[in-house]
Amino acid sequence: MTTVVNDTRQAWYSRKWAQVFLHAVAWITLFSLPYLLRPSPDQHRGPDPDEHFWHFHFIINAIILTLFFYLNAAVLIPKLIYRKRYLQFTGVLLLLFASQVYFKYIFVQAFISHKQFDLKPTILFTFFTQLFILACSTAWRMIRDKMNADKLASAKENENLKTELSLLRSQVSPHFMFNVLNNMVALARKQSDQLEPSLIKLSSLMRYMLYEADEDTVALEKETDYLQSYIDLQQQRFGAKVQVNVSMQLPEQGYEIEPMLLIPFVENAFKHGTGLIQDARIDIELRASHGLLQFSVRNKYNPEFTEIKDKTSGIGLTNVKRRLNLLYKDEYQLLINKKDGWFVVSLQLHLH
Repeated sequence: MTTVVNDTRQAWYSRKWAQVFLHAVAWITLFSLPYLLRPSPDQHRGPDPDEHFWHFHFIINAIILTLFFYLNAAVLIPKLIYRKRYLQFTGVLLLLFASQVYFKYIFVQAFISHKQFDLKPTILFTFFTQLFILACSTAWRMIRDKMNADKLASAKENENLKTELSLLRSQVSPHFMFNVLNNMVALARKQSDQLEPSLIKLSSLMRYMLYEADEDTVALEKETDYLQSYIDLQQQRFGAKVQVNVSMQLPEQGYEIEPMLLIPFVENAFKHGTGLIQDARIDIELRASHGLLQFSVRNKYNPEFTEIKDKTSGIGLTNVKRRLNLLYKDEYQLLINKKDGWFVVSLQLHLH
């Protein structure tokens, strides 16, 4: 069964240590490429006397680009891009670009005096390098923010669903109790001998509602026992006025179901299938096998009788439809038909 829970487990790549490790691997790989891909030194020309200075320049430049990556991700995007301060963002990028070009110019003048500084290649190389780092940094920040937003939205949705399910379940109990207490009043007025066994049945129903209905799921056998107790109470009330046919076949394998999910259909049948109806009859059938629950409730109704609805009319079926959508989503099929004087509800539900 689909159960609404808060998933506190994190994917390994979303953990802090994993992110630090992946970033370290990415930076080491990126800054190792120039050394891995450079051609072998020319033995005839000999070693470059300024090679150690270029190594030093490469390390400083790598540090600058790394800082630029995290500066853009941690400061520029949230402070400027998300606040639509695009002009300030462009100004900061231009300042950083000019600073890096000027740094290379100072480095060449200070350590490689015999070599003339070439401005155009420096500008092009710096521009495309910063553009690459900027694109990677922006993509990483936006993907991370999107994942965090989705995670937060999912957590909020789960909390909202849990709250809504609690409210829906709490609506079932008062509505059901309202009808059962009306039955008790009718028996008391008749001074019926069935009042005492009815009260015993009622106490068992209340025990189920208090101690079982708060669980996410209950054993299907407990739900059907609860259902049978309700039917017995109604049969004690109506007696021979209503023909009730019940068939419940349960498998040996235990299945779980949302508590108080089936009772609204039976409750609705007794509410609308009795009264000014000739030869009132209610058929209830339940079968469960191979992980599939088939549940149907049929009751006669009078098409010529227009019922005056009160404030509690329709709570049961409307409620259970909403609960089915929240809990079972695509794992159920509910059909409701009115034809030839019969009101028929058929439910197919995948059990777990």
